[in-house]
Amino acid sequence: MSIALYILVMAGVTYLIRVIPFAFFRKKIKSVFLRSFLYYVPYAVLSAMTIPAIFYSTGNILTAVVGTITALVLAYVQMPLIVVALAASGSAFLTGCLIP
Repeated sequence: MSIALYILVMAGVTYLIRVIPFAFFRKKIKSVFLRSFLYYVPYAVLSAMTIPAIFYSTGNILTAVVGTITALVLAYVQMPLIVVALAASGSAFLTGCLIP
């Protein structure tokens, strides 16, 4: 198969994923349950993709846990995103340096 066919199939699948909801839901969704469910779907998908990556990225579970706890605490006290990311990375790195 040629690469052009692969690109065409990927473009078609991407297009269908975006068009199908518009085709089925032409009217405003009035169900409170369905609206709240759809509201939280992006957060759930992002969490499902991010959490495993956090714990497998360092190769050591302890460094991943320390970095995650650091990020959660700093995010809870509403620090800027760059501060949270740098502090979490730094704490995971320092923990990795301290562990033999």
